This record gives sequence, C-alpha cells and structure tokens, in this order.
Amino acid sequence: MQSIKLSKSTLWLMTISSGLVVANIYYNQPLLSLIAADFDIGEAAAGKIPVLTQMGYACGLLFIVPLGDKVWRRKLVLLDLLVVIACLLWICFAKEFWMLCVANFILGVASVVPQLFVPMAAELSTTEQRSANIGMVMSGLLLGILLSRMLSGVVGDLWGWRTMYTIAVGLMVLTWLGIYKLLPDPTPNFKGTYSSLLRSVFDLAKKHALLRLASFRGAMAFAGMSAVFTTLIFHLEGPPFNVGATVVGSFGIVGAVGALAAASVGRFTRKWSNYKVILAALLILLVSWGFTFGAGQTYWGLVIGIILLDLGLQASHIMNQTDFFAIDSKATNRLNTVYMVSYFIGGSLGTLVASWAWQYGQWTGVCAVGFGFNAMALLAHLLFARKVSA
Repeated sequence: MQSIKLSKSTLWLMTISSGLVVANIYYNQPLLSLIAADFDIGEAAAGKIPVLTQMGYACGLLFIVPLGDKVWRRKLVLLDLLVVIACLLWICFAKEFWMLCVANFILGVASVVPQLFVPMAAELSTTEQRSANIGMVMSGLLLGILLSRMLSGVVGDLWGWRTMYTIAVGLMVLTWLGIYKLLPDPTPNFKGTYSSLLRSVFDLAKKHALLRLASFRGAMAFAGMSAVFTTLIFHLEGPPFNVGATVVGSFGIVGAVGALAAASVGRFTRKWSNYKVILAALLILLVSWGFTFGAGQTYWGLVIGIILLDLGLQASHIMNQTDFFAIDSKATNRLNTVYMVSYFIGGSLGTLVASWAWQYGQWTGVCAVGFGFNAMALLAHLLFARKVSA
C-alpha cells in the first residue's frame, strides 16, 4: 500500500498541469489556416500536423506511460517536460514544413504527462473517491484540450501562430517548476525489465475483455469529437459564417460547459450501474449529431451540438476509466496505456478520415463520419458490456 495520501493541493496540481501540458498538442487546430498560408501549402497538407501530433501522443502512451509502474514518476514527468519545452522552441523557429511536422510528432510523444497523473490519482484514492478524483484530473485535461483552441485562435489572429508557441514555452517552464516543488513520488511497483514491462501491457489487453471494450468505446467516442474540431475551422471560414480562428477557438469555451458538467458523472453511480451511465453518455453523443448536422449552418446548432458532444465524451471517458482501473491496482499505468493508446489512435483516425470527408463531402461528410464512429461505440456497448461485466 502507498503511504502517500492524495491531498487537495496535489490533486489541483495534477489537474492544472494536465490541462496545460495537453494543450500543447491542440494549439495547432485553429491555427491550421495560418500555418498553411505561412508555409504556402494546402489545407489537406496542413491537416497532417494534428494527425502527426496525435500519432506521436499514441506512441508516447505506448512506450512512456508504462514506465510509471517501473520508475520514479516525478523524475519521469520532469524529463518529459524538458523534451516538451525543447519541441515547442523548435516549432517557434521552424523554417521548413518538415521541421514543423517532426517537432509536432515528438511533442506528441512527450506530452503524455497527464496520463501519468490519472493513474496516480486512481492509485492514491480511496474506492469511494476514485471516480471523483479521476473526473477532476480528466476535467483538467479536457479543459486544456478545449480552451487551448480558444486561446490559440485569439493569439493567432492577433499576433500570428508562432506567438502561441512562445507563450506555451513560458507556461511549460512554470509547470516544470511547480511539479519539481510539489509533486509527490509514489514508489514504483514493477521490478522486471523494460521489455517485460511492455509485454505485460499486451498481456493485460489480452487477458481482460472489459479493458478491450472500454478501449474501443473510448476510441470511437474520441474519433467523433476529433472529426469535428479538426474541420471546424474550414466549416466556419466559409458561408454562412465567414469567420476566422478567434471564433473557432471560442468553441473551446462552449465545449468546456459540457466537460465541466461531466466531471460529476460519478454521482450517478450511486443510483445507476456503470452500464447505464455509459449507455446514457453514448446516447448523448449520438443526439449531439442531430444539432451539429441538422442545424450545423447556425451558431446555435453548433453550440448545442458541441456541448452535448463534450458532455457525452467526457462522461463515457471517466466511467470507462473507473471500470478498468478496478482490475489491478498495481498495474494502473499499464491499464491506462492500453486504454489511452486506443483512445488516441481513435482520435488520429477521426482526424484523418474527417480530412478526407471534408475534401469530398464538406460538413455533411464530416458529420456522417463522426456519427458513424459514435454509433460503433454504442453498438459495442450494447452487444458486449453485460457479458464482460458479468
């Protein structure tokens, strides 16, 4: 048993740091048009940047996050943040598009710090507080994703896209100092080699059907949201909106409403089973597309759709993690690796397919893709959730 207790100050440190770190890989989405103009490339080429960043994040989840069970996590987090700072500086001064692509991929690899904090919160929490504490850290992460778009949109419009990454360097230096001073360091609990550590990740995925189901649900849910936010800038640039990055970024605030509402999803488990809470969350995701597509040529339709999309995503995400963290308290980082690798592969897939859908079907194509991904999450839940929970 860990003697370290999860204090409120530690929980807030992990929550705020998670938001600030994960924001680095989402600043680029409202800035894609500015980046495309700066490097004289097309929209489809610029769309590779978020794909590479998310693919890098998935690689970091697979090869770095399992180390949280083997090495001292505080040192691992501090080292990761140094790499993040170096990549942000590289992006600031990149002169060629290939440099930007490489820097964003490595940035994604190193930006897995929040996925070391979530298992730590689960590990150091009581059973009664686990859902609430996971929800708080995940709210910080999702708010970082959403609000980063708003901030980068405003900064990009006013001072250019490189300025946003200069600001990000300063934020990461402050984050590094806060973690150096305040983060506790739970004792590692895996004694084997690095290769055996990685093998155990695949063994866990192979052994636990509940983990596989949660991973699939999470991947398909995140694919839908990634489809929207990757192409939203292109949708709003055209008629009837004809607006720029600032307005696109402001939709981060809209999504934050849903994210904050979902943070309290753990309360519903007092009356409902996890199965019913996840079912409700996935149904909310599907309903959101009725607004995003059906009223997608209006601001009110997009606002309601994105609130519901983020509410459903965050609620299902928290409950997925609550489900699988209960499997093995000594393998929380490796369990989270399986889930989050799947989650961000789903995000990368959603981004990639949405870019193609936009090219051939514009907003209608994007919404069809997003609805399809979310429908697959619901179908898997209905078919398999009761079986694997039995």
